[in-house]
Amino acid sequence: MKLPEITSLKALLAKPFAKQVEKKMKKWISKPLETQEKVFRNLIRDAASTKFGKDHSFVKIKSHDDFIKHVPIRDYEALKPYVELVVAGEKNILWKGKPIYFAKTSGTTSGAKYIPITEASIKAQVEASRNAILLYVNETGNASFVNGKMIFLQGSPVLEEKNGIKLGRLSGISAHYVPKYLQKNRMPSWETNCIEDWETKVDAIIDETLHQDMTIIAGIPSWVQMYFEKINQRTGKTINEVFKNFNLFIYGGVNFEPYRTKFEKLIGKKVDSIELYPASEGFFAFQDKQNEKGMLLLLNSGIFYEFVKADEFFNKNPKRRTIKDVELGVNYVMIISTNAGLWAYNVGDTVEFTSLNPFRIIVTGRIKHFISAFGEHVIGKEVEQAMQETTKKFNVNMTEFTVAPQLNPIDGLPYHEWFIEFEKQPGNIQEIELFIDKSMQTQNSYYFDLIKGKVLQPLKITEVEKGGFNKYMSTIGKLGGQNKIPRLANDRKIANILTKPIKAN
Repeated sequence: MKLPEITSLKALLAKPFAKQVEKKMKKWISKPLETQEKVFRNLIRDAASTKFGKDHSFVKIKSHDDFIKHVPIRDYEALKPYVELVVAGEKNILWKGKPIYFAKTSGTTSGAKYIPITEASIKAQVEASRNAILLYVNETGNASFVNGKMIFLQGSPVLEEKNGIKLGRLSGISAHYVPKYLQKNRMPSWETNCIEDWETKVDAIIDETLHQDMTIIAGIPSWVQMYFEKINQRTGKTINEVFKNFNLFIYGGVNFEPYRTKFEKLIGKKVDSIELYPASEGFFAFQDKQNEKGMLLLLNSGIFYEFVKADEFFNKNPKRRTIKDVELGVNYVMIISTNAGLWAYNVGDTVEFTSLNPFRIIVTGRIKHFISAFGEHVIGKEVEQAMQETTKKFNVNMTEFTVAPQLNPIDGLPYHEWFIEFEKQPGNIQEIELFIDKSMQTQNSYYFDLIKGKVLQPLKITEVEKGGFNKYMSTIGKLGGQNKIPRLANDRKIANILTKPIKAN
């Protein structure tokens, strides 16, 4: 009889702890400008004696204007000479001492990318993950899930070592920081988590979890969807029938809305969800309210934020704004400086503010993932909204999708080609095409003008064979983990691969 008492006590203790964390967070939430100013000054002070700090005259930086004069915006390629010194084992390059980890990611032009993670930055990552759940507990009063099993679909926790610094995927590094009081609740087993092949790993996870009391399931929606589908195929049951106490889905990496209809069908009911915005470069935001749009921007986590309007970003000297000068509904490129030694660093994401009190954001896409072959400036947020409207209107479920320009069609004008993997082939593709196209014209005035001006013809859908996107991800070695399909491309690299199996069949 002792075990139920212990688990109930765990749930009981979670509530006052959640209240305490919420109260602590309110202090900096109520003083956003002062909080960011303090973070800025601490970062400059602490890195003044590093090589980067000396090279960029940190001792002269007293304000944001000074910072703009001395530190230009950089992406990974521009920062790489400094990173290579850190990777070689040198100290005090981008931040004090050495990082304790490198988050290894695959770059599009630079091969492997090594993102430094310091003791301070990993602590902020762990706290943000914890606080996201605790704020949910405080808001809803629901803490019963701590009594059940929790699964986090993620990359392998096996870490390599390079010049005394451990390296691996961020999700694998994070696996080493699961609190002791959750270790017994956490699934899958360490051995299963170390399996590299994603499909083999998912099957093994199902073997371990199928008869467990799963209450929290977390991961990138597309990969959780695969887990759910395989359970459904194996059992013939909905997720709710298999896991009767499953009531919280935690996700990040992509917009959940295009997947929501399919998820609710697979689960068999609606469940609460928490959106997170973590990256190798830092944990930027999380959903703090169930009924508010957007995620709370974390202003007190050792990250100083700047924002550049997306349509100005490629200008010679675009204006760099702090949170003091941002506006609602504008698409910004997010620039960060961090306690891991990234300075005026372009993460590559575009965001939009949904609230300025407190500061909440949504991720709208990637600054490099867009379609503007004809000046249409189509972004991820627009295609995802169009897909979300479509799944609701026509009651269709899609597994995955991406969009590319078709510049040289066999017949007629150029167009946008939507590659969609439907769960079940719809019989009204032309009707769906017209509906999506109308949504895109409504959202994007440039696209509207190009259609009306007969520069583009309305979009066309190419149906991807079942499992086609997984096959594509497998061919490029990115099946599973934190990898995801780009929603948009301004070229046809993905499109050309996707069309091959379709034509073959």
